[in-house]
Amino acid sequence: MIVITIDQRRSRSGPDKVEALLHRLANDYEAVRGFERTAGDEIQGVLRDGAAAVDLALEVARTGEWSVGIGVGAVETPMPEQTRAGRGPAFEHARDAVERAKGSSGSLALSGPGDGAERLEAELQLVAMVNARRTESSAEAGILVSRGLTQQQVAAKLGISQQAVSARLASGLWYEATRLAAAAGLALHEYALITEGSRRT
Repeated sequence: MIVITIDQRRSRSGPDKVEALLHRLANDYEAVRGFERTAGDEIQGVLRDGAAAVDLALEVARTGEWSVGIGVGAVETPMPEQTRAGRGPAFEHARDAVERAKGSSGSLALSGPGDGAERLEAELQLVAMVNARRTESSAEAGILVSRGLTQQQVAAKLGISQQAVSARLASGLWYEATRLAAAAGLALHEYALITEGSRRT
């Protein structure tokens, strides 16, 4: 199972943004146990799909407003209805990950058993750093492409040439980062299944 813990950065010097994030995550992502506030400015949810977990973690980390910890492993069953009442290694790994994320590259970290966690964390941190360093114009073009628009359609929408769109995507390493994120999502899904299976045997 995959547990994601998200903590608001610099919450003492700014407004509480938890409720807005909870609303967005509830609308955009399917969870085994939905995200809810666990303590103060921290929220937590449980997912089964690795690709969705990667998309969610990178989307939230990209804002620069949150530290994101991904914990992988078994959970105690039957799971309680409330996420905050969940227990098991995945929850413990998520706690470790979110604490490390506060000082980690891209404000994102991943923890889990065995050798799989370190490589996955490095891949996700790399993508998170690329996302964080994109210019606003590069990110805008990439988001439109991710929604299914062709470069020609993006160019028409932004009022620029197709060559300019291509340059923005290239400078932001959009396609490379997208491919790495997709591969990491598949790897995370397999890793979560393996760690759950090894716990049962």
